[in-house]
Amino acid sequence: MKDHRVTTENQYTLAEEDYIKAIYHICQQSQEAQTNDIADRLHTKPASVSDMLKKLADKKVLNYIKYRGVTLTEEGMKAALNLVRKHRLWEVFLVEKLNFSWDEVHEVAEQLEHIDSALLIERLDAFLGFPKFDPHGDPIPNEKGEFVVKPHIPLGEMEIGVTGKVLAVQDISASFLQYLNKVGIYIGAKVSILDKIDYDGSLEVKLDEQKTILVSKEVAKNIFVGE
Repeated sequence: MKDHRVTTENQYTLAEEDYIKAIYHICQQSQEAQTNDIADRLHTKPASVSDMLKKLADKKVLNYIKYRGVTLTEEGMKAALNLVRKHRLWEVFLVEKLNFSWDEVHEVAEQLEHIDSALLIERLDAFLGFPKFDPHGDPIPNEKGEFVVKPHIPLGEMEIGVTGKVLAVQDISASFLQYLNKVGIYIGAKVSILDKIDYDGSLEVKLDEQKTILVSKEVAKNIFVGE
């Protein structure tokens, strides 16, 4: 009888994988990941973060100097992109094949991303038709860690009268995505700025060349648009 147990090739614990991915996402916004930023993202204490950073440095996953920010090594980046790839492929699967909505998939994908089977992910990717983007518009790395990035800007930076398309959202919390569902904003929606309100920075937006909605400054900074 064949042994079908999933093996862990890289020997990272679930917690270590969560840290690796968190550091990756933070470093996408800044050059280094600071201890407090990591603690905030993972909802833990800075002291716990410091202990984990030492362990990951010993595993050659990150560059760590005490009291300074950390960055991923080449090995750490490879591990992070693999996790991101799995997470986003699972999100596509949940939305396209199991009829989850885009506000329901993140937490489930957070669990599924830890399944360590390269063959499973290879077949999942093929089954889905090798998607390039997840349901939130984020790029999906291929098996080599390569991914496509479409040029985009925050909605608030688009000029009045210009028409663009919603390409991605930065805030993927359920409450934010549910709000977008309510007002009718989705990935691929056509948007154009009719007016920018000086008082509070809100935007008057024409959606899909049909209805006009008012979008707050806070919402607008979490919506990315492009051609």
